[in-house]
Amino acid sequence: MAITLSASDMPSAPLAARLTTPQVWGIVMVTPYLLVFLAFVVYPVGYGLWLARAPANYVALYHDPIFARAAVNTLIFLVIGINIKMLIALFLSGFFVQQRAWIKWLSVLFILPWAVPSIPTILSVRFMLNPEWGMVNQLIFKFTGEDGPNWLNDPAVALTMAIGVHIWKSLPFWTLILMTGRLAISQDLFEAAEVDGANWWQKFRFITWPSMQTLYITCTLLSMIWTLGDFNSVYLLTGGGPADLTHVLATLGIRYLRLDQLSLAMASIVCALPLVAPLIYFMMKRLSR
Repeated sequence: MAITLSASDMPSAPLAARLTTPQVWGIVMVTPYLLVFLAFVVYPVGYGLWLARAPANYVALYHDPIFARAAVNTLIFLVIGINIKMLIALFLSGFFVQQRAWIKWLSVLFILPWAVPSIPTILSVRFMLNPEWGMVNQLIFKFTGEDGPNWLNDPAVALTMAIGVHIWKSLPFWTLILMTGRLAISQDLFEAAEVDGANWWQKFRFITWPSMQTLYITCTLLSMIWTLGDFNSVYLLTGGGPADLTHVLATLGIRYLRLDQLSLAMASIVCALPLVAPLIYFMMKRLSR
């Protein structure tokens, strides 16, 4: 009597026998990168979350006034800094798309703050604001015989300066992105609008803005995500001072590390996740459309 075996009863071949030679080499080449990703990304993130797991860490953050001030500073940084930055970028994108030689040369100078590394550019601003020998006080108060103010000694002024540095440093990048959006708009629409007698505001309202609205909102969401992790603008300019009153969530962890409180440092970073997660969700939802 013949016995028939189903496909499920057949002994499966070894995995190596089922893979082709290119597939085997592909796995061999990918394995080192996978190990690096596990060692330097997955493990540090997982270890940080494990350190921040204790509820006592968040209770301690709740009772720390510096943490509350850092959370408020972060919201101010996001709401004011990003909206001002994106509005200026939208305006400048219309300026730099003009086909004039001097505008092209000016665009090269405009992009320098973004192209140059953060450490020399932001520290140069900090040196210029020095109350004793900084260039700003030397230019303003040189002929009055009076000492200039310590610009970074006032928390409100220092945070404003940090927001200004952030805008100045990242503005060229977003201007370039919005320029590409403007260049993608058909010029026939503007020519037809000119024939109909439309002014510049009507062209912007009915042609430019509807064409760039999705790009603008997506860039704003992405800028908010990146700004939450902006460490350089605050730390290099103010160091969180004076009296730890200009910290944001991105720099607060360094304060706890200096106090040898690693678990609080990780917990302060985890507290930014409720801000990051909705932004990522809305951005991905818009991109999926």
